[in-house]
Amino acid sequence: MATADPSKFKLRHYPLSRFVDCEDAAVQRSAMRIAIIDTSTTRAAIISEGLKEAGLDDLVVIDGHGPLVAQIEAANPEVVLINLENPSRDMLEEYFVVSRALARPIAMFVDQSNPEATAAAVDAGVSAYIIDGLSKQRIMPVIDLAVRRFNAFSRLQAELHEAKSALADRAAIDKAKALLMKKRGIDEPAAYAALRKAAMDSGRRIGDVADAIVTAARLMGDL
Repeated sequence: MATADPSKFKLRHYPLSRFVDCEDAAVQRSAMRIAIIDTSTTRAAIISEGLKEAGLDDLVVIDGHGPLVAQIEAANPEVVLINLENPSRDMLEEYFVVSRALARPIAMFVDQSNPEATAAAVDAGVSAYIIDGLSKQRIMPVIDLAVRRFNAFSRLQAELHEAKSALADRAAIDKAKALLMKKRGIDEPAAYAALRKAAMDSGRRIGDVADAIVTAARLMGDL
């Protein structure tokens, strides 16, 4: 496999609606595109057969020895399924780097592992890390699990981002109000009204307007 350089990977995010809710009808599952990565073409063929038996026909086999991220981006799958059989520590780390660069549900199958590798898989964003190898009857339950975990984690990330943005906005607004109160000699409600009017007039978020005022004050030496 080609050496992965995380600095060259472009992280792409997809709306959650793109990923199938595993409680939906089988028709929706059949429309799911799955990328299969296996260093053995024979095993990849067996996996493809098992997925087709489960009603999944939109499959793309990725060359495990080539540039993985570029191939996966080109294939544009909903789920990535990786089967490594007996990977070395270096091989696992290579795939974990790839996992960190992708914003998709990833199911990884290995024949054997250890607590360190399992923890690394979780940190890398692998949605389902399955030990004891891949069998046909386990494919769909594991894919369902990977999608569920990915969606849950994505929701948590979105909520965390919103919370951080709200806190940052509040801090900027408070600083901007204090600056306006001092500069114009007005009270807090009037300062907030001025911020809100500026936001409406410019078609910008009030947090962005406040941040611009705070930035300008820093440049002028008022903060």
